Amino acid sequence: MRLFLLAFILIISLSATSQRSCKTVEYAATLASYQGGHHNTTNHTTLRDTVADENIVIPVVIHVLYHNAAQNISDAQLMSQLKILNEDFRRMNADTRNTPSAFEANAADTKINFCLAQVNPSGYAQRGIIRKYTTKEEFTINDAMKFSAAGGDDAWDTRKYLNIWVCNMGSYCLGYATPPDVQADKDGIVIQFDAFGNVGNLRPDYNKGRTATHEVGHWLGLRHIWGDDACGDDGVFDTPQQEGYNNNCPSFPHRSTCSPNSNGDMFMNYMDYSNDGCMNLFTNGQKSIMRGMFAVGGPRNSFLFSFACDSSLSTAAPLPITDTSAVTAKPLPTVSIFPNPAHQEVNFMNLNGYQLNGKTINIYNTSGMLVFKTTLVNDANKINVSTLASGIYYIKIGKGSDLIVLKLIKV
Repeated sequence: MRLFLLAFILIISLSATSQRSCKTVEYAATLASYQGGHHNTTNHTTLRDTVADENIVIPVVIHVLYHNAAQNISDAQLMSQLKILNEDFRRMNADTRNTPSAFEANAADTKINFCLAQVNPSGYAQRGIIRKYTTKEEFTINDAMKFSAAGGDDAWDTRKYLNIWVCNMGSYCLGYATPPDVQADKDGIVIQFDAFGNVGNLRPDYNKGRTATHEVGHWLGLRHIWGDDACGDDGVFDTPQQEGYNNNCPSFPHRSTCSPNSNGDMFMNYMDYSNDGCMNLFTNGQKSIMRGMFAVGGPRNSFLFSFACDSSLSTAAPLPITDTSAVTAKPLPTVSIFPNPAHQEVNFMNLNGYQLNGKTINIYNTSGMLVFKTTLVNDANKINVSTLASGIYYIKIGKGSDLIVLKLIKV
């Protein structure tokens, strides 16, 4: 019996580096004693829910922590991962053709998008890529990579940014994510540097960026598809029950002892442990759970008020080259609109001396099409938007150095 146990342990240890290893469940267990309320509440007096079919946009900041040159991965590799996230969450990935016909009706476009942040938490125009040398050769799930004092890098405001730490976790794991209800300074996902994106020096079975897709799924409230138990329940109505996780790339159909029908496991789901090249879908049920995180009272609702993807929306001067932290900057002239979300009319209020009189207002939809144009005749104006369809719009006021860009929600 002892020889059998030793052999079993040896087999497990040898195979650990050849199979996907997500430590989100183990990490969440370390947070079990945390009793704080959720940090991710909005400061806005007007709460709102998502608009039907709204394309939710999540600003991303990537913290690259490197101990050697190989770990300081290129911008091309970082941007390839953002492209993959957008393709996977919008079901625009090329390998949708590999989804078995039995599961095609389950596959979903989540209408969730990702962009590299262009505005930092202080309001300065700054690209959301931070590179930092660390003396630590390897990290674990103790969150050290999330704190400068521990050899990592501090998070940007987690109510407005998805923080992704890319670092070396060795053979410990490929990544882990915080659940949606965790303290602010730890919120985000962590990814092994050679399993990030699809460009560069990557691990053979994890070279298509699906580790980040998997971990963002956790960050948005999804469980592993097998429910982290033998024939467990992941809480999603349209993912079939399966006995456990799948490694490598099974052939369809792959049945287990608890398969509900002949279709077997949905091993191509992003929340299984299959190889990157075998994953290709989220389901409609998973979509509902993830989008529910952004509802009023939801742990990710504050992201509906985050406009950090557009550098033209920065509220501060250009990022200073020298330290001016001791200087109190004069508030910049700007404009406020209310109500927002709006149904019938939108009021404009000038702030800090901004002149509205004579300014042209252009309203664009998310496709960049001009849908409304007018000229303001004084500094206390309102316009009727009742003819606009429900959705997201961008209001541009003025031009050149006087340009103000605002986001409008039409309900």
